[in-house]
Amino acid sequence: FDLLKKAALKQPRDGHIIDSLGWSYFKRGELKEALVHLERAVELQPLDPVLNDHLGDVYQALDRKEEAQSQWQRALEFTTEIADRKKIEKKLQG
Repeated sequence: FDLLKKAALKQPRDGHIIDSLGWSYFKRGELKEALVHLERAVELQPLDPVLNDHLGDVYQALDRKEEAQSQWQRALEFTTEIADRKKIEKKLQG
C-alpha cells in the first residue's frame, strides 16, 4: 500500500498506478478515498475496461447504482476478454 502511494506521487498521470492505489483503498473499506483515485484513473484512461469496472464497483458500494451501471456498461464496451465480459454482464444483471 505504501509503495502504491509513493508510485502515485511519482507518476500521478499513470492511470494504472492510480487505479491500483484506488483499488487498495477500496479493499481496505476506505470508499471515499477509493472514489477519488478511481475517478481520476478513469479520467486519465477512459477506455480501459478494468478501470471502468473498478469505478463501477466503488459506485455500487456507495449505493450509487445508476453510476455503477453506467461504468459497468462502459467497461463492457471496451473489454474483449470473454471471462471479463461475463463477470461484467453478471454485475449489470444485478
